[in-house]
Amino acid sequence: MKKFIALMLTLLLAMTSLAACGGGGDSGSGGDTIKIGVFEPASGDNGAGGKQETLGIQYANEVQPTVEIGGKEYNVELAIVDNESDNSKAVTAAQDLVSKGVSIVLGSYGSAVSIAAADVFADAGMPAIGVTCTNPQVTADCEQYFRICFLDPFQGTVLANYAWENGMKKAYCLSKQGDDYSKGLVNYFIEAFKGLGGEVVEEQFPDKNSDFTSYVANAKKNNCDVFFSPVSTEAAALIIDQAEAQSLGMPILAGDTWDSNVITGAAKGKNVEVVVTTFYQEGGNPEFDSGIKEWMENNSEAKTNNGGNTDLAAVTAMGYDAYFVALEAMKAAGSTDPADILAALPELNATGLVCGDVTFNEVGDANKTTAFVKKCNNETGAWEFVKEQSAE
Repeated sequence: MKKFIALMLTLLLAMTSLAACGGGGDSGSGGDTIKIGVFEPASGDNGAGGKQETLGIQYANEVQPTVEIGGKEYNVELAIVDNESDNSKAVTAAQDLVSKGVSIVLGSYGSAVSIAAADVFADAGMPAIGVTCTNPQVTADCEQYFRICFLDPFQGTVLANYAWENGMKKAYCLSKQGDDYSKGLVNYFIEAFKGLGGEVVEEQFPDKNSDFTSYVANAKKNNCDVFFSPVSTEAAALIIDQAEAQSLGMPILAGDTWDSNVITGAAKGKNVEVVVTTFYQEGGNPEFDSGIKEWMENNSEAKTNNGGNTDLAAVTAMGYDAYFVALEAMKAAGSTDPADILAALPELNATGLVCGDVTFNEVGDANKTTAFVKKCNNETGAWEFVKEQSAE
């Protein structure tokens, strides 16, 4: 369907000979600057992860601040907004990006805010590339949204397989009420885990909750083998604290949101086993790793936004890739016009990326079939590679 719509857009553009708009003009407009919108949380529950994802985009812009489109070189400017990890404020932030005249949008960390903003991008005909928003609804309900990450049905199955293969037969599953990401991933995990023969105890906690004492106690009371809770890093740190205080006695399993130095920092020195699935393992691309670490070391604001150190989160690598996917889309379109870029995205083949090549299926999702499993080393406070795993 997205390929069909893209074709119709191309035909419409050819028939009407529309001049480029909203991003500095096309290759014949005389403009020398294009804008890429960055739609990410810098505050709220997902602020830490949003800042790290944005860092990857900013570093990519530092590495390649210009792009040649249709034989003309443009300076690339980032228009960054804070969606505040809030669904209602996400709409306003998305509208702000459209009004700024961006050519394409990147983000967001957090599926719920991406879903909330989708209608704004759809109404504006604005192409958006999700970086790590893994809920299927992001692209399924919006023709303008594409994404470069794997999806939660896949990730939930990978997590369930890992738990089952490691002798975990009864899972305690905790998500946040009203959160599309955590509730969706828990549902996919439960479906796959029960399909393997596992038992499940499920609970949800309300918004603004900061006391996880009872949830940890219930996991222990029900004699579960694993505590699965793919929630925000803010809630995760509190869960880890309670797991230590109550001697949880079972591994904590989570998805990509827990791949953060916020989590390793919370787990360091504690008798808590934390395992996550994610998009990238540090060391996978040494040139990228050393380059961005040096950049953060020499940029105090970037280092602060990364949690005060240069530990590399997978979302940062994904943000880096997203920037280059956007550049490739504009080059393929031969234009900075959002409609032209949208028409070019379905057939895009972006290669040479840190986290793997990107092509899109008919829904606009990346064709990604593997995830990295990592475990926190509680002594060093660093992630250790466990395995690369598919859903098979």
